[in-house]
Amino acid sequence: MKKLTIEPAEPPAASEPCNGDLSAQFHRALSVLAGKWKGDILWQLVERKRRFGELRQAIPGVTQHMLTTQLRDLEANGLVKRTVYPEVPPRVEYEMTPSAKALKPVFDELYRWAQEHGFPTSAQGAAGGAQPKPAPQSSDADEPESQPRKADRRGVMTTR
Repeated sequence: MKKLTIEPAEPPAASEPCNGDLSAQFHRALSVLAGKWKGDILWQLVERKRRFGELRQAIPGVTQHMLTTQLRDLEANGLVKRTVYPEVPPRVEYEMTPSAKALKPVFDELYRWAQEHGFPTSAQGAAGGAQPKPAPQSSDADEPESQPRKADRRGVMTTR
C-alpha cells in the first residue's frame, strides 16, 4: 500500500509564524493563566487595586498559602504588580499590569459565553443549574417562636 500525503500548495509566508510557533504561543499563554485561582484573582483586580485580605475575602475557598503562590506566579509573569508601602504595619496592594488589563475583553467574552450557554452561576450550584434546596421548614410553623437562647458565662447556650 502506498503512503499518501497532502502537500501544502505553498509554504507559509516568512512573516507568518509556522503552526508550531502558534501552538507554542497559545500553550505559553494558557500556562500563564492556568491555575485554579488565577482567573479569580485577575477578575477581582479588573475593577481596582486590592489588598491581600480583600482578595482572600472575595475568593471563597482559597487558602492564604495558595493565594500567595498564585499572586507570586502572576507577578513573575508580568500580569500583577505588587506595591509595598513603607508603613507600619506594611500595606501591600495588588493591581493588574497593562498587559493583564488587555485581557479584560477576554474575561468579558468568557462571561458572555457562560451566560449564553447556560453554565450555572455560583448561586445555582454545579448541578446543571439546579436551584439549591430550601431549608427544611418546621412542621409547627404556626406556633410562636420558642424563647430566645442566651449563652451563660461558660459559653453554653441556655433557654431563658
